[in-house]
Amino acid sequence: MLEDIEKVLFHESTILSRLDELAHEITTDYRGKDLTVIAILNGSFVFMADLLRRVPLPLQVECLSVSSYHGTRTTGQVNFRQTTLADFRNRHVLLLDDILDSGHTLHAIGTRLSEGGALSLRTCVLLRKRVEREREVDADYVAFDIPNEFVVGYGLDYNENYRNLPFVGVLNEAAIQRGAKPA
Repeated sequence: MLEDIEKVLFHESTILSRLDELAHEITTDYRGKDLTVIAILNGSFVFMADLLRRVPLPLQVECLSVSSYHGTRTTGQVNFRQTTLADFRNRHVLLLDDILDSGHTLHAIGTRLSEGGALSLRTCVLLRKRVEREREVDADYVAFDIPNEFVVGYGLDYNENYRNLPFVGVLNEAAIQRGAKPA
């Protein structure tokens, strides 16, 4: 799998150090509040686990399964794989996602969650691509800004591969052409 990586953007130690900082911000902002964290699966599961272990607050965790990518491109359509959401009325909600790219996913989920009676809704992403978004949306907490490159690792995938890499790296063109069946 390592031969499929063009370059590493963030090593594991860099990611974990930044998560310490993000956890401190989140802890400060939510101290004394009823917090529900909603993680978008599957991409955010590594990010969620490492981040939330650093947040010393009582909180509830829910997971939401959606998809909007096919290969290296967003379809522009967000598919919810669940028909019902947890009850988070009168709670503060923090939405975790792996990457903010086109904005379709966070916009669709934010719209759906805003109808659920949350006291507040904020978003936290591991990565934010520096691109013009198709939807007007931004994240309240961002670990890293990245250029417009296709990245994998640390939970991010290409056709369900590479999620288990301990770093965030750029996938090379040969791997993309192979359809992400690791060499």
